[in-house]
Amino acid sequence: MDIQRPDQSRKRRIQRIVWATLAVAALGLISFLISRLKPAAPSVERETVWVDTVQRGPMLRQVRGPGTLVPVDIRWLSASQDGRVERIPALPGVTVTPDTILLELSNPELEQGLRDAEAQLIGANADFDDLRARLESDVLNQRSQAAAIDSQAQEAKLTAEANQQLAKDGLIPDLTLRLSRLRADQLGRQAGIETERVTKSTQSAAAQLSAQRARVGQAQTLVELRRRQVDGLKVRAGISGILQELPVQVGQRVTPGVNLARVARPEQLKAELRIPETQAKDIVLGQTASIDTRNGIVSGRVERIAPSVQEGTVTVDVALTAELPKGARPDLSVDGTIEIERLPDVLFVGRPAYCQPSSKCEMFKLVEAGKAAIKVSVELGRSSVNTIELVGGLQVGDQVILSDTSAWDSVDRIKLD
Repeated sequence: MDIQRPDQSRKRRIQRIVWATLAVAALGLISFLISRLKPAAPSVERETVWVDTVQRGPMLRQVRGPGTLVPVDIRWLSASQDGRVERIPALPGVTVTPDTILLELSNPELEQGLRDAEAQLIGANADFDDLRARLESDVLNQRSQAAAIDSQAQEAKLTAEANQQLAKDGLIPDLTLRLSRLRADQLGRQAGIETERVTKSTQSAAAQLSAQRARVGQAQTLVELRRRQVDGLKVRAGISGILQELPVQVGQRVTPGVNLARVARPEQLKAELRIPETQAKDIVLGQTASIDTRNGIVSGRVERIAPSVQEGTVTVDVALTAELPKGARPDLSVDGTIEIERLPDVLFVGRPAYCQPSSKCEMFKLVEAGKAAIKVSVELGRSSVNTIELVGGLQVGDQVILSDTSAWDSVDRIKLD
């Protein structure tokens, strides 16, 4: 007889459900534990990063900027009159003297104006000579007439004196005496009038000559003006030096105010530096500077600071206090370093590539004998060209990475291989 076995299917189904539940729970637990794990620190080659050590001591604050050598004495020559460029006897690079002709312009109107002014001057001089001759003749005639009247007056006076003696002796009647006296008085007054008339004529002649002389002077001034204008068509250097620029060509028409040439004295140069505006705030007049000409270092001092910012930089002029090396010439590219101040005792380190002065910055500090680096918050102070002051976050002897660490912003620790 067959014995009926108990049904095991339900038991096996329960077991499968239990094992499936345990597997799901284990998988969830493993996933949770994995999610709680921190990512492995990235590895970085030690040779690819720039490391520096924190120090304490004196720190020299400097700012640096590129620039060029420019002449101290520069003269731009501009056109004073309209004209057309006829000839260019000198080319850029030649040595010139004050009287060297750089350009020759032409202007027919100015040349005609000079000829007209010279003709007017000749006419004014001729009128002056003619007037002087006529006035001198008139004065001479007046003096002759006055001399004649004076002679008649003297004669009448002598006649009256003679008649007085004759009348005393009774040789002539009294009427004749009185008539002679009357004639003498009349001629005497007439002689005085003629003398005064001569004085007035002389004064009038002088006034007329003075007026005509003024017209001659006016004509002479006009001639000199026209002559200067025509002479200005020959553009001269004005100073001794080197002709640097000549931005015109033969046949070109120029108007007043247009720059025609630039002359400079190459023996007197200064450095014109372009300092970033963020670094220029501490620069003051008189600070010492050093100029690198690629052929030597030249000392100098700050003599001018531009009042405005152009393209993110401030122009600073440095007067050179030492002799320039050979090969230095205008427009030569240079690098300038200006000394701002000397800090006697501060904590400092090399300037990182990714941090700004007077701010807080995260830097990687080396740990585990330089085998790893952890991120720390550092407070920075004043900066120089290559160094920066540390206000907090690091100690003397700490080593930090100064090169760009932006690729590791998402991690707090890196390994150094």
